[in-house]
Amino acid sequence: MPYAARTQVPEAQSRTEIERTLRKYGADRFMYFSEPGRAIIIFEAANRRIKFALPLPTDARNVEQVHRQRWRALLLCVKSKLESVESGIESFEQAFLAHVVLPNGETVGDEIAPRIDKIYQGEMLPLLPAPRAGK
Repeated sequence: MPYAARTQVPEAQSRTEIERTLRKYGADRFMYFSEPGRAIIIFEAANRRIKFALPLPTDARNVEQVHRQRWRALLLCVKSKLESVESGIESFEQAFLAHVVLPNGETVGDEIAPRIDKIYQGEMLPLLPAPRAGK
């Protein structure tokens, strides 16, 4: 069962919580956009523009519930990334890299994801180094 599958929190409240959380961590510009099938949230923080595209199915049995769940899951995602940065586990760019908006309007993830399979066709380094002789 997905996170917050039974939530009753309205979408608008989740969006407000996302924005409040982002402001707490230094974000200062926000934009929301929605259309059938998805919503987009864009914000600026740490001198970067970040974009999340949230899939919102239009054909689910209980569309409103699925939408509430997705917004709660996005809030959890954003909070966890920001806490990871705050705790020094990773930098802001490491946490949000796939969502950084490039000058052409695409995200780093949009640009790189299609290339990963091709990159992996090359030789991968071993997960662990080979044991040294005599050990």
